Formats: sequence, structure tokens, C-alpha cells
Amino acid sequence: MQQKISWALILGLIFCGLILVGFPLYAQEPRTPGNAPAPATEQPQPETRALAASPSPAAIPAPKIDTGDTAWMLVSAALVLLMTPGLALFYGGMVRTKNVLGTIMHSFIIMALVTVQWVLWGYSLAFGPDLGGIIGSLSWFGLNGVGLDPYPDYAATVPHQAFMIYQAMFAIITPALITGAIAERMKFTTFILFTLLWATLVYDPIAHWVWGVGGWIRKLGALDFAGGTVVHISSGISALAAALLVGRRKGFGLEPMAPHNLPMTITGASILWFGWFGFNAGSAIAAGKLSTSAFVVTHVSTAGAALSWALAEWVYKGKPTTLGAASGAVAGLVAITPASGFVGPMSALIIGLAAGIFCYMAVVGKNRFGYDDSLDVVGVHGVGGTWGALATGLFASRAINDAGGNGLFFGNPGLLGVQFLTVVVTWVYAFGMTLLILKALDWTLGLRVSEEEEEMGLDLSQHSETGYNF
Repeated sequence: MQQKISWALILGLIFCGLILVGFPLYAQEPRTPGNAPAPATEQPQPETRALAASPSPAAIPAPKIDTGDTAWMLVSAALVLLMTPGLALFYGGMVRTKNVLGTIMHSFIIMALVTVQWVLWGYSLAFGPDLGGIIGSLSWFGLNGVGLDPYPDYAATVPHQAFMIYQAMFAIITPALITGAIAERMKFTTFILFTLLWATLVYDPIAHWVWGVGGWIRKLGALDFAGGTVVHISSGISALAAALLVGRRKGFGLEPMAPHNLPMTITGASILWFGWFGFNAGSAIAAGKLSTSAFVVTHVSTAGAALSWALAEWVYKGKPTTLGAASGAVAGLVAITPASGFVGPMSALIIGLAAGIFCYMAVVGKNRFGYDDSLDVVGVHGVGGTWGALATGLFASRAINDAGGNGLFFGNPGLLGVQFLTVVVTWVYAFGMTLLILKALDWTLGLRVSEEEEEMGLDLSQHSETGYNF
């Protein structure tokens, strides 16, 4: 075992070295002399995600609906929604047979539950008129004032409702990610209340801080193009809090808990890969050069991470696995998410290669800490999201997106500091607030099913159904 761990560490160091030694590759990336701001190659969009600073008034076109942009945003919203059923299959295949429906139900019911929350108050809290940089007001409650004309502060070329429904899909998948950490043991009634409270008290404030006009982290100049901080760090670190407080599954470490249907998991991972193009490229809020760049780097990073995870597993276990390749692909998707609108292809490749190694090592190392993160949410989303946010501070280039900023390797070390601060704040707030929510629910409703119900399986005990009838 010690020899295997040593090999994994050596492999990790090799890929860390690639990040430093591979900088000659950056000659192939678009650069500007002396790291000066790149000349704009197209009219800057007023609402690419998480702008370091708002464009000057002269650069903002008059609000006018563009049918191409609107079509792209609606398609992207559909792609992101498809990711949640993809996640349901990805997670569903990894649990035991007796819990497959309960696990899939978590993701499916969240699509309905968070949609209603988002329409009533979630969107207003996340993107509504700013209150002190901390939260949006409730003036858009029930989508009051959120109509079919463009809202130039967020999207000048698509209807406000198109932007709203696109953002709804992010709000949906984020709590769904957490469910992988507490799979096979949480009460369904408690889960419903937890999801509502978490979406309101964790996701909506962080989304406002990073993406909302007036949000305090946005004002610092932090970059999060499509949700590395808002989606993946918040869910990954909340998953850690949940795994610790809910506790281990009955029989954890003593009896086999192998995935029951890996073809289902691979199918889910493939759907996630497909839908993620809407997640990242759609975050350009327009169809054009920036969405194309985000699409390309998303694919490149994902491919790199799938290969590096499989290679690391090959070294550590002696054989690569289909579960490992699928997990590596998801790690690459997670890591490129915050950087997808700010980096070029070679940067994306390095981000993906490193993500596969870092996330694999995190998953392997979790056993040393003894917590039961059933489906590796912490290792993939917490660690992958953290690496992606910091990598944005390393590799971001204004030659890719003039509305962003240069990172450390393009002459601006200050951006890395801002990214680090954003990571720390998100870690602390998401972990602490999730613990408070879960503790309150534990005191009132209880978090776990009974031992008898857990032994029976959540499919029967919570839903009176079975996933398979032979």
C-alpha cells in the first residue's frame, strides 16, 4: 500500500512539474506585448460572467434582442437542465441496487423544487437589486418586473426571462451535486427541507457575491466564468459538512458497497460532458467568439483529465477503470468551469491534466480521514473547483477575454490573490452555513432513516418502489 501511495505522489509531482516546465507552450497562446491589455477582437459583451470591472458605458450596446443570442441561450439552458438527469444516472449507477431510485429521485425532485424556489424568491436574492453587496432585494419576488425585454445589467441582447431561466438551471444542479455525499442514508422529508434552506441561505448569497451587480466579490475583480466557486466549491465543501454530520453508512468499511451499474454511470458522465457545453459556452451570454473559445477549452480540459485520472489509477491500482475515466472527465469539467471564458486551449489542457491527478489523489486520500463521502463529491467538486478557481488566477489572459483580467503567468499576480480569497471565503461560508442548517434539521426532524430502513434500502423505505423487478 505504501508503495502504491508513493507512486501516486510521484505521479502527482510529475504533473505539478508539467505546470511549471510546460510554459514554453504558452508561446502558442494569444498574448499581448508586455502583458498589456489585448485589443478587443469583438465588441465586449456587457455581461460575460463575473467581470473584473464593468465595461465603460460607451462599450455597452443599446439593449436590443438578438435572435441568435436568444436561441443560443435557450438551447444552453436546456443543455444545463439535461445535466441534472445526467447526474442522476451518474450517481444512480454508483450506489447499491436497493438505493438506485432514491438516489435518482434526489436529482429529479430538485429540478421541480428549486425551480419553484427560484421563481418565487431565489432569482431575486441572487440577481436582484443589490443590498450592501451581500444579497439581492426581494423586489423581483415572483419574477415581478422580470419580463421579456433585455435587462442590460445582465444580458443586453436576450430577454430578461431567458437569462433568468438559464440561471435557474445552475441553481438546480448545485444542490443536486451535494446528494452524492449523503446517498443511501438521508430521510427524504429532511432532504426536501435541506434543499430549500441550502438554496436560499448558501447558493443565492454566494451567487450574488460573485455574479450579482454590486456583489462584493465581483467588485474585488474575482473571475468565475461559469461556476467554479458558486457551483462546485459551494457544493463540494457543503458535501463535506453533510458527510461529517450525517455520518457513515451502516456497514461502511465492513461490507462491500460497490457500484451496481457502471454502464449507467458512464452514460450519466457522457450526458454531463455533453450538457457542460451549455454550462460553460452558454455563460458567454451570446453566440460568438467567446462562446466558441469556452466550448473548445471545456472539451480539451475534460479529455486531459480523463486521461490523467486513468493513468494515475493505472499506476496506483495496476489497471485503469471505466469509473475512473468517467470520474476524471467530470473532474476536468469542474476544473475548467471558472476559467473557461478566460483561458486558451493549452492552458485548458494543463488545467485538465492537473485536475485528473489532484482529484484522484483526493479521492484516494479520503480514507485517511474516515468520513463517508459516498460518491466522491468532495474530491471531485470541492478539490476540482478549488483548483479551477486558483488556476484561473494563474492562466487567465485578457487576450482571450478583454473583460476579464491577466493571471499570474500573464503578468498579474494580484488576480491569484483575489482568487485565493474568494476560495477561502466560499469554503468557510458554505461549510459553516451547511453545518448550521443540518444541525437545526437534526434537532427537529432527524437526518437519517432508521437502521431498519437503511438496511431495507431507500427505494422501499422512502418511496415504496424498487428499481429492478426480475
